[in-house]
Amino acid sequence: MARKLEPQQDNPFIEIGRLISEESYKREKKEIMIGNIAIDVLRKRDGEIVIGEVKKSSTFVKSATMQLAFYLKTLKESGVVVKGELLFPKEKKTIEVTLTQELEKELEVVEAEIISIATNEKVPERQHIHYCKNCGYGELCWS
Repeated sequence: MARKLEPQQDNPFIEIGRLISEESYKREKKEIMIGNIAIDVLRKRDGEIVIGEVKKSSTFVKSATMQLAFYLKTLKESGVVVKGELLFPKEKKTIEVTLTQELEKELEVVEAEIISIATNEKVPERQHIHYCKNCGYGELCWS
């Protein structure tokens, strides 16, 4: 992403994610672009603005939480304080995400690691990890 590379759009897992996003939460405002973030779902509840990140499953809840925390932090830095939710429509599950000081500190560490990788002159050594089998970037790494 740092190099503006896109995942393979015909990857079945990318297509499933796109379909779930399109078919879920039809009455909500969806796919809102704000700067460099894409908010899946935007709603107002009890007078508060809530942004939602739609995911296929809760398997990777930690990375989904960090993604949503990044969105919450970006909006907060722009003066917009909102609540966050991870939405798993196939599981009929919702997880609230609040940008606490602890989560912000954890996000800072992750952002520093990402920047270190992205700005390094040398490409990291390929490692086959369990995420690889469903990744939309697979052909880039393994071709």
